[in-house]
Amino acid sequence: MRIHFISIGGAVMHNLALALAAEGHQISGSDDRFEEPSRSRLEKAGLLPHETGWFPDQLSGSIDLVILGMHAKSDNPELKRAQDLGLNIQSFPEYVSRRSAGKLRLVVAGSHGKTTITAMVMHVLRFHKRPFDYLVGSGVKGFDVMVRLTDDAPVMVIEGDEYLSSCLDARPKFLHYAPQALVISGIAWDHANVFPTPERYREAFHALLASLHPGARVGYPEGDSALEALCLPFSQTLQVRAYKPAEYVVEDGYGFLKTSLGKIPLLVFGRHNVENIAAARFLTAEAGIPKEDFYQAIASFPGADRRLERVGHRVGCFVYRDFAHAPSKVMASVRAVREQHPDSYFTAVLELHTFSSLRSDFLPQYRDTMNQADRAVVFYQPDLAAERGLQAPTESELRTFFGREDLEVRTTTSEIIDDAHKAQQNGVLLLMSSATFGGLSTENLLLNN
Repeated sequence: MRIHFISIGGAVMHNLALALAAEGHQISGSDDRFEEPSRSRLEKAGLLPHETGWFPDQLSGSIDLVILGMHAKSDNPELKRAQDLGLNIQSFPEYVSRRSAGKLRLVVAGSHGKTTITAMVMHVLRFHKRPFDYLVGSGVKGFDVMVRLTDDAPVMVIEGDEYLSSCLDARPKFLHYAPQALVISGIAWDHANVFPTPERYREAFHALLASLHPGARVGYPEGDSALEALCLPFSQTLQVRAYKPAEYVVEDGYGFLKTSLGKIPLLVFGRHNVENIAAARFLTAEAGIPKEDFYQAIASFPGADRRLERVGHRVGCFVYRDFAHAPSKVMASVRAVREQHPDSYFTAVLELHTFSSLRSDFLPQYRDTMNQADRAVVFYQPDLAAERGLQAPTESELRTFFGREDLEVRTTTSEIIDDAHKAQQNGVLLLMSSATFGGLSTENLLLNN
């Protein structure tokens, strides 16, 4: 097939393009910006457009399919051309749904832990040599691409994002997937630019449950009252069950699960990861993986990229990088590092980068999220807030929002580099961002001597 990608540079979009090119399809695409790693990966595969921008003349009646990314707006000239030509236009979740029809679909949804839970399920299935397809929103160690689609794999593992499908399809992506087994990790308000209130956010997950076929299995973490209130009303038509994490202990700096099979050593740490493991256990059981096989595999799970990933180690200092940006993720990551290093001086640095995290009506959600750090630093770029039509918060407002009078606020990359280097003189440093601290590489932030 001839397949054209409008907004080919997106995280999932470029991976889907790579996967379909590997299948033998003829791929073309455009975008108005390319960032790493998509630029390098597309270039290596010969799929990077020669010019940045939109070129409607690329589209003709010979195109079999147009895959439309969320980044493209409704007035996109290539989209207009595709519509004028009457071409087949699909969002990537719609395409993935059609390609995975007939498979056992295991979907991970929720406000936090989606990538890690999906990666855990993938790791366990591959460890036991079970064939499967997958779609995951971020890099997973040991997997070259984030999307795999085949005709013969009986199972597909999908990270079910609640963000909208495309400018032509305002439904959350996860409404396309129709899973036979689903876990919802949490419903802490996020994406305030799309879901302006917590109630609107919750409604998206209610719609997901309402869309499931009768008999579908649904799991949620035991003790989560908000998810219990959301899920239990569906128990007459769906198989709803709370999953319970195993007991977690830290001994000599290493984490273990205490299970009926004995103590299971872990490469990942933190109580949130113990909940993630329980969610992965729920889904792999649906795929026929026995308990003992699951724990054998999970002991070697190395973690998903940029999820509490250790990036530096000096005598007396550990440096972790984490994708945390939403309040629930920040709190879980800070707590996990404190539990892992209870006696170390601990500096936590957070970049406010997303649309939601810069909104004054959303920022109060961060209250107390960094309290377990000895020193808390928040970085944001006032120019970025202005670009998005938002009023940048003041230092005083941020201290009130976070509930810490000693909160340190930074707005320049040089300040963050100095803070990171000082923190590594003695103690533990956690760097949290869904971006790059104003374009800094990890190497910029590490103290190498």
